[in-house]
Amino acid sequence: MTISHFRGLIKIHGINPYVLVSAKRAAELKPGWRKPMPVLVRINGKPEKPWRINMMPVGNGSFRLYLHGSVRKVSNTKVGDRVDVEVGFDTKYKNGPAHPMPAWFRNALGRNPVAKKNWEALIPSRKKEILRYFATLKSVEARERNLVRACHALAGEATRFMARSWNGGK
Repeated sequence: MTISHFRGLIKIHGINPYVLVSAKRAAELKPGWRKPMPVLVRINGKPEKPWRINMMPVGNGSFRLYLHGSVRKVSNTKVGDRVDVEVGFDTKYKNGPAHPMPAWFRNALGRNPVAKKNWEALIPSRKKEILRYFATLKSVEARERNLVRACHALAGEATRFMARSWNGGK
C-alpha cells in the first residue's frame, strides 16, 4: 500500500475542518478514483492505529480529507494549524452499507411514501453515511430526534440533518 506523507494546513469548508489532498497525491494513492476515497489516516503521528476516513472528491482530482472532532482532539489540532499528514488507501474497504437499516427507520419510511421514495433515490454513499450515523446514536431521545429530522429531510422539507442543509431529499 502506498502511503503519502506531507504537511498540510487545516482549513474549513462550511463547518467542516479539512486538509486538501492534491490531485497528484490522490492519484498516487489510487489512480483514477473519483468517488469518496476510503483511506487510513494519522495526523501528527496520532493515533497509533490509523483512522478510517473517506476523503471527499473536490471535482478536479483533488480531495478534502475532513478531520472530525475526535481526530482533532487526539492530534491536538485546530483550524489554521499546519499538520503532518499520513494517508494511505484503505485496502480493506468494502463497498455497500456498513450498518443494517434499523427497524425503527424502516418502519418510519414505510409510513411516509415520499421519504421512502427519496431514500431509494439517494446515492449509496449517502445511505451508508446516514446508516452509520444512526448506528452511533446512544439514547432513545437522540434516535427519536434524528428520526424526525431524517424523515423531514427525506420528505423534501427544507431542514438541517447531520450538520447539513437538506432540500428535496437530496
